[in-house]
Amino acid sequence: MDAPIGCFDDARPAPDRLDDLVGPVADAVRHWSGSVPAEQIVHVDTDPRWADTAVFVEHYGRELLERSANCVVVAGKRGAETTLAACVVLSTTRVDVNGVVRRHLGARKASFAAMDTAVGETGMEYGGSTPLGLPAAWPVLVDPAVVDLPYVLVGSGRRRGKLLVPGKAFAELPGAVVPAGLGVAVRGGAGTARPAARR
Repeated sequence: MDAPIGCFDDARPAPDRLDDLVGPVADAVRHWSGSVPAEQIVHVDTDPRWADTAVFVEHYGRELLERSANCVVVAGKRGAETTLAACVVLSTTRVDVNGVVRRHLGARKASFAAMDTAVGETGMEYGGSTPLGLPAAWPVLVDPAVVDLPYVLVGSGRRRGKLLVPGKAFAELPGAVVPAGLGVAVRGGAGTARPAARR
């Protein structure tokens, strides 16, 4: 297994940890049908105090930064219509909300969704979002660099715990698309929750 489980004291296949996952994520694991076996999705028990990426890698190991991804909820607006979507990019990048996301959603304006919206629509804890178990109708935009990694560390739906997921599994999620340029490089460390500048 290529998953960096040695960094964690408590790692088990996600199907064995359904009680530790929020409902939508547990359901996604329970009904997993991708080419990657569900047992290759690993849940690691981590302290919620270290949930945010920058703090997380300082505590568990800087080497994890290159193998970590952030999942953020975005809202695209055109007139009175709002489309919600999720974006998954490496933690060393930020989401190109004003460019790639806005164009993909066909929106006049795109921004990060409000916390109440993200929590209410996903059933996940803020700061623990994961692309597994999102509403079926949502587009899930995944940066190609995420798909190319053997394993990627992402949220588990809660601030406690993370999931280690084979990169290629992200491209098989319901609603997944893999647009080039979704993640924009950030100098000097973890990405931030700011849209990339309009080009």
